[in-house]
Amino acid sequence: MSVCRANLIWRQRKQCLHERAPASTARWLFDRASLTARIMAACKGQFRVRVLSVKRGLPRLDEALALRMRERNQALVRQVLLYCNDQPWVYARTVIPLTSLRGPLRGLTRLGNKPLGAVLFANRTMRRSVIEVTKLVSQHPCYPAMQNHGNETIWGRRSVFHLHSQPLLVSEFFLPGIK
Repeated sequence: MSVCRANLIWRQRKQCLHERAPASTARWLFDRASLTARIMAACKGQFRVRVLSVKRGLPRLDEALALRMRERNQALVRQVLLYCNDQPWVYARTVIPLTSLRGPLRGLTRLGNKPLGAVLFANRTMRRSVIEVTKLVSQHPCYPAMQNHGNETIWGRRSVFHLHSQPLLVSEFFLPGIK
C-alpha cells in the first residue's frame, strides 16, 4: 500500500472551470448526493468496498488545514476502493480527527467493509461543506496511492462532513474504469 505524504492542490468549482474533466468523470465530481448510493444503483447490486487500510496517523497538511486541525494532531485515516462488478471505480480516503471519534461517532472506527456514505447520508445531523476538486497526473507522488496501474489523469473531489458537529474529511478519486 503506497502512502503519499505530498500535499494536493484543491480548488472550488469556479476556480477550475478552465480545466475540463472528461464527461464520464465530470458528472460524478460535483454531485452532492451519496456517491455510494449512485454507484450501487449503477452496479445493480454488484457493489463492494475493499478496505486498504485503517490506522491512526498524521494527516497531510492540506487535510489538516481543511479540518482545521492543530499541527501534529492525529487522526484515523481509512483508505478504501469502491468496486462495481469487480472493477475499481473509486479510491476513497477518509480522515477523522481523533477528537471526532467520541460519543456517537465512535462507531466509525468499526465500519469494516461497510460504505461510509451509507452512514453519512443516513444521519440527520450531517452537513457537507463545498466540494473541492483536484487532478492527479501519473507523475504526482500521490498517484500510486490511487491503486491505478495506468497513467491516465485521475480527478478527485473532497468535502468536510459534520456529524453531530464533528468534522471528517472525505476525498474520493474517480478511477479510469468508472462509467
